[in-house]
Amino acid sequence: MKTGTGTHFRPTLYFQLFFWVALFLFGIARSYGEYSDGIIKELVIYNFCHWIFQIIGANFIYYLLIRHFFDRKKYVEFSIALVISLYAISVINRIFIVYMAEPFFINESKDSLVSIFTDIRYLLLHYTFPIISGAFIFISIMFFIRYKDEKENTMKLQKEKTELELKSLKSQLNPHFLFNTLNNIYSLSITHSEKTSQSISQLSDILDYILYKGQKKWVSIADELTIIDHYIALESLRYPDKRLKITKQVHIKSSGSVPPLLYLTLVENAFKHGAGKSSRPTEIKIEVETTQKQSIFKIKNTFENNESSNEKGIGLQNVRRQLEYHYQEHFIFNISQENNIFNVEIITPAHYD
Repeated sequence: MKTGTGTHFRPTLYFQLFFWVALFLFGIARSYGEYSDGIIKELVIYNFCHWIFQIIGANFIYYLLIRHFFDRKKYVEFSIALVISLYAISVINRIFIVYMAEPFFINESKDSLVSIFTDIRYLLLHYTFPIISGAFIFISIMFFIRYKDEKENTMKLQKEKTELELKSLKSQLNPHFLFNTLNNIYSLSITHSEKTSQSISQLSDILDYILYKGQKKWVSIADELTIIDHYIALESLRYPDKRLKITKQVHIKSSGSVPPLLYLTLVENAFKHGAGKSSRPTEIKIEVETTQKQSIFKIKNTFENNESSNEKGIGLQNVRRQLEYHYQEHFIFNISQENNIFNVEIITPAHYD
């Protein structure tokens, strides 16, 4: 709490200095234009005395009455306290002028305390109204500043919340992917396959990508496709050549960037719900095209009749949430299913931040 208070104290102090000095100078300038030079000195003193109590009254109303009553929806208590406070400040202001300021430049009899306390009409016109007018402008600006700060804080908290959720999504993906990959390498090691060392090297590259580039906001599409190649190579070890058919078409006409693991999640999803849950030959087709304006990623996989499309699965939900976080509404995410073929298409701007 101390940090937040200290952060806002200095800008508020600067605002108060600027606002009240400007208000005082405006009052002097107005008086200078309306009255002769003979009474300007007296008007400056009167304005200064009123100005002091305008500052006291406005801050008292805002920081005590509004914060402790109005903001807590204690409207009756606020109204009563406001009326009593305005009366008390007006009386003190008049006593200050009559008994402390006027003796320096006026040799006249002073108003009695009874007159000061009971002449309500004079208090309202010459003391309460100046306090209310200055306080109204001050409080209106303070409410605007507070609304602006609260809106910025809300947006900041929402952004932090979204970033935490995105990190959580990535943490959901990574263990699942690693578990599958380690199982594949374990199977190779049992059979003493010559591809074991190559698979370990590919897994090492994938781990490096996840641990380092996976934490960045953007990666190049070329890097994402390289990791996808490693992933496909590792997954393909589980299936005979005739069991899985993978085709890949890449047309890189311009460099582009995407959130890390975005495309890889879709490839993993295709393996999981295609070849992973089918005993029949499975086909996965990947198409990638980049231009100066946009990047297009398409992936298709066949699946068994009894295998759902998994449109509500964790993998595709993660992809949609990443897209919403990074691109807001500036993306296309199409999911379709027809004749035992599951299709996913993502179209994003080539560069977006």
